[in-house]
Order: sequence, then structure tokens, then C-alpha cells
Amino acid sequence: MQKLSDSELQSALTTLPGWGIDQGKLHREYKFADFIHAFGFMCTAALSIEKMGHHPEWLNVYNRVEVHLTTHDAHGITSKDVELAKLLDQTAKKLQ
Repeated sequence: MQKLSDSELQSALTTLPGWGIDQGKLHREYKFADFIHAFGFMCTAALSIEKMGHHPEWLNVYNRVEVHLTTHDAHGITSKDVELAKLLDQTAKKLQ
């Protein structure tokens, strides 16, 4: 898996509303109605994430889930991170 070039990354960001770059990682914060919805998002997404074999760095505090995505083997953001970001967005949309 190859790290995305700067131009590839900028192009990918145009397809990922709400996502940005933070400390060299794709980053987004999701807000839900309450803890149950936030935790439900994480549990629902976890099933698809496990099938992908590509796991996020994420943190849950009450109704918020903060996500950072990077591919450690490639030392940066790859197409797998973009794919995972899209999966997370689709999952969140069902629960918000």
C-alpha cells in the first residue's frame, strides 16, 4: 500500500466532507444525539472495519467520536484510509 501524494490527498478530501488533516492523519469528529448513538456507531462500524482489516484510531466521549486514520505500514494516508472514511460516513449517516 502506497502513501497518497499531496495532490491525490487533496483530491480525496474533496470527496470527504467534514474530513481534514490533523498531524498527518485523516481526521473527523462525529456528533450524535447521545452516548448510545455514538457507541452504536462504533459498534456498527466495527463489524465492517474488521472485515476490511484496517482499523481506526478513535476516541469516544459521551456523544462524540473522534477519528484519526492513517496506514502505519505506509507511514501516512493511503487509499485504505479514504475507503474507511467513506465507510464511517455511510455508517454515521444512518445513526444521526
